[in-house]
Amino acid sequence: MVVQTLFRRGEGLAVELPEADLAKLGLTEGSAVEVRYDEQAGRLVVSPANAVAPGISAEFADQVASFIEEYRPALEALAKR
Repeated sequence: MVVQTLFRRGEGLAVELPEADLAKLGLTEGSAVEVRYDEQAGRLVVSPANAVAPGISAEFADQVASFIEEYRPALEALAKR
């Protein structure tokens, strides 16, 4: 376990994450992550934002992500209706 100190970053606080742990998750600078508070365990959980939900194949998730990227302007326009 590594103990880190929170530091000011713009309007919020940040923490430095160990490179070895980031590599295990396949995360690099600029990666999107999901941060959630696990109330039962009393801790923050950081995980890759693109983690595939159970029962969804990685191939299907990639196809959906590609579709959204390609048609984002149309989808955003439809969402405003």
